[in-house]
Amino acid sequence: MLPVLTYQNSIDDVVLSYLTELESAGFTGDIEKSYASRLAVATDNSVYQLLPQAVVLPRSVNDLSLVGQIGQKEAYKKVTFSPRGGGTGTNGQSLTAGIIVDLSRHMNQILEVNAKEGWVRVQTGTIKDQLNDALRPYGFFFSPDLSTSNRATIGGMISTDASGQGSLKYGKTSDHVLALKAVLVDGSILDTEPLDSKAVARYANEASFVGNAISTSSTVCREKRQQIVDKFPPLNRFLTGYDLKNVFDENVETFDIARLLCGAEGSLAFVAEAKLNITPIPKSRTLVNIKYDSFDSALRSAPMMVEAQALSVETVDSRVLNFAKQDIVWNTVSDLLTDVPGKEMLGINMVEFANNNPEENQRQVTNLCAKLDILIDQQKDGLIGYQVCDELASIQKIYTMRKKAVGLLGAVQGSKKPIAFAEDTCVPPENLADFIVEFRQLLDDKKLDYGMFGHVDAGVLHVRPALDMCDPEQERTMKEISDQVVALVAKYGGLMWGEHGKGFRSEYGPAFFGDELFTELRRIKAAFDPDNRMNPGKICTPLGSSDELVKVDGVKRGFYDRQIPVTTRDSFKQAMECNGNGLCFNYDTSSPMCPSMKITADRRHSPKGRAGLVREWLRQLAEQGINADELEHKLLTTTPTVKQIIDRLKNTYGSRKNDYDYSHEVMEAMNGCLACKACASQCPIKVDVPSFRSRFMNIYYSRYQRPAKDYLVAYVENYLPIMAKAPVTFNAIMRPAWSKKLTAKAIGYVDMPALSVPTLMEGLDGHHATHFDLSWLQALSKTERSQYVLIVQDPFTSYYDAEVVRDFVYLIEKLGKKPMLVPFKPNGKAQHVKGFLRQFAKTARNTADFLNQLASLGIPLVGVDPALVLCYRDEYEEVLKETRGDFHVLMAHEWLTPLLAEQPKDALRDTASNNDDWYLFAHCTEKTKMPNVEKEWMAIFNQFGAGLKPVAVGCCGMAGTFGHEKDKLEISKGVYNLSWKPNIDQLDPERCLVTGYSCRSQVKRFEHIKMKHPVQALLQLLS
Repeated sequence: MLPVLTYQNSIDDVVLSYLTELESAGFTGDIEKSYASRLAVATDNSVYQLLPQAVVLPRSVNDLSLVGQIGQKEAYKKVTFSPRGGGTGTNGQSLTAGIIVDLSRHMNQILEVNAKEGWVRVQTGTIKDQLNDALRPYGFFFSPDLSTSNRATIGGMISTDASGQGSLKYGKTSDHVLALKAVLVDGSILDTEPLDSKAVARYANEASFVGNAISTSSTVCREKRQQIVDKFPPLNRFLTGYDLKNVFDENVETFDIARLLCGAEGSLAFVAEAKLNITPIPKSRTLVNIKYDSFDSALRSAPMMVEAQALSVETVDSRVLNFAKQDIVWNTVSDLLTDVPGKEMLGINMVEFANNNPEENQRQVTNLCAKLDILIDQQKDGLIGYQVCDELASIQKIYTMRKKAVGLLGAVQGSKKPIAFAEDTCVPPENLADFIVEFRQLLDDKKLDYGMFGHVDAGVLHVRPALDMCDPEQERTMKEISDQVVALVAKYGGLMWGEHGKGFRSEYGPAFFGDELFTELRRIKAAFDPDNRMNPGKICTPLGSSDELVKVDGVKRGFYDRQIPVTTRDSFKQAMECNGNGLCFNYDTSSPMCPSMKITADRRHSPKGRAGLVREWLRQLAEQGINADELEHKLLTTTPTVKQIIDRLKNTYGSRKNDYDYSHEVMEAMNGCLACKACASQCPIKVDVPSFRSRFMNIYYSRYQRPAKDYLVAYVENYLPIMAKAPVTFNAIMRPAWSKKLTAKAIGYVDMPALSVPTLMEGLDGHHATHFDLSWLQALSKTERSQYVLIVQDPFTSYYDAEVVRDFVYLIEKLGKKPMLVPFKPNGKAQHVKGFLRQFAKTARNTADFLNQLASLGIPLVGVDPALVLCYRDEYEEVLKETRGDFHVLMAHEWLTPLLAEQPKDALRDTASNNDDWYLFAHCTEKTKMPNVEKEWMAIFNQFGAGLKPVAVGCCGMAGTFGHEKDKLEISKGVYNLSWKPNIDQLDPERCLVTGYSCRSQVKRFEHIKMKHPVQALLQLLS
């Protein structure tokens, strides 16, 4: 049986006292102390893991100020803080053993847009793409462009002085900062502005943290000006930690302390608000995708691209390209990056031109293409072809693929994963190719695989060697490589950290700055943070302090993961392989992943958070000598004894019910998952939460009693056929208010849907489609069988939305085929979702045997609900493996596509009635599992002479029965309001088509509108 997991890293008494006093002082934000909440922010997009004492999430500048003010009390002088935004750092910048101060949940408002003067003021928890969405109507954007732009916060960008694609023209984040509102460690507020020498002098007389910080910093940067200029390479990516070089203007007359805060990684202050300049959106954009026969050729042609005055030159090697081709993202760009006949594409440069003058833009593109044509004709420089792309949507698709490349590298098979630690080196672009030759030789000598991509125009290349961090020897190899790369970048006049900040690489700071300048850096740190409490160990320590800097060989996730047996790590790889890239924090409301994270803004309720919690759960089990695989096997192959059932009841309702068990914290996070499975395909690493969630729940409920509502859902397919014998009576019982209240209170379900009246069989009323006879079908000839279609029923559409199945029957007939309803067999999806894995295996085995019988007939098997049909392909494969058989149930569009292709041209068209467009709301699981589904439905409607436009929506919030559970109602409603409601409000509901039953059910209960399935619209077109 599952043991109680009592282990938790306890919070220091001083910290607990501090948090209590903070709350009493009027702090209005959230304070999280649970082990799960702390674990969720113990990692970022790096290999490191550091458990904080607590997570504090302020709502305002006043809250931030209170954090510092209470911390100034003598009793709390050892309490430390680390600001955190999106958690996308690749070097552990925001990780701490102190208190995480997370600004992303609440402090994410856009405060003011001044298009006339060209600036915007935001809270620093604002996400980069969120800001650009708000600026777009004004014709502006915030130009530093990151691969993590859909989850990186402005505060994080400021803290690491982020840049990205287009930095030659648009610069780094600090180039766009006009002013900052910062909160110092004592709670005092610093509003930055450019200051002349007189203004700085006035601060020198102030006995305050702000005054000391400004006067000390100004003095250091002025007195050491020449050394600073001589020391820092003249690179586009000038990140050094504290930007000593650019705090003064060229004439050393105006001092701007905001430049110090940019790139300081939260080691000087909390940055609460930012006033940023904004850039007009270019009127003309063109992307030239240049293809090469080697990656070295792509790198060596970079100077020519820069000379062409391009906005940016991005590069991708063959390894990254091949990963992209295996991912869902390739479906969007395959026509934009076609193969060159007879040539192998081993590298590409994506060269973008952007200009407010379309003629000038075209001139630059034409000039470059003319040079490329000559080189291709002469077979020089490894060029094998190029494609020009000037449609904005297509350009965006290419960049989406490039941005996803970061995560795609982590999807490599095996225990060795490409990891970030020396991947943002920056050298002068003219030295890049030679630098990379030596870098590659360094990695090749150690027999390591790696992928490369980056910004060749700025001399920045992301190189990620594949290492197994569970292997202590390879962990040491990481440190060796890191040391060697530091020396290599110095040789080529560059920086170790050209884009992603220092973090755990801070140990290299003293060598880069030199003893004298690094001492001055420490003076600045001491002026801002004398007790080393702001993100201690990063960038530098205060002058006079004996504290140490963090080091590359700090504690990593692999240290904890290696405590889990290898077989268990392999078995639970959907959780174990999460590399923290954080794409599941995606701001885009129309993105399917991750609905619970979007609503709660709670890192625990994300694929990354849930994967981390399960990893720790497996580690704790192993610590107690429990092998999760063996325990799971036992539960799947044996039924519980009477004693085990009694023990479950005691653990749940007896004297031990309030005892701490870490498993409860994991369960809380799993319970909030909608099991939409978007993560299984949208996540670059394919973190499949529903898969390991069901396994966890199966084990968890071996110790604790399930709620009654779980049994109701798990066996719904067994009692639905019985209920459908008297649907009017059942509906009458469930409709009254008293009945709904009773159901909500006793079982925990609300808004229960009504059974279809008439039922499916009554609707078809003796139609031949209902006369299923297996032996009769078997007696038919192959030719006769080819005229038939077998409709595989699912419980929800057949019993709650019977009109869809009925109309599909009629559509099949209209298309000249003979439909036949297959007798209803339970699918078991609900059992899998709720973790009834033993029962699900039995259901799946029985249904698979029946469907394999039908498959032997050679007649198409077709279903209408995406979630249930895809269950046959996914969960059945997972649980039955080689015993699943070869049956294949088609989706309606999969069956229609080849059939309609055989129809005579215009045979289905009726242009008189098909003038208005239809709008497709596709099921989220369907879209993510079958990326071409919308295109295929569009092609089908085109065959009928009708227009169909896909609507960009994420999850509807229903997700099977999730939305009917009382404790999930508000989350369900919130998810629906993100993307479904706004789109439905703008469209004619009569023209909206919805593929998923749960989605139609959600719309019906919130909008009181009955949506059609696409097959019903097709029938209407034919009628």
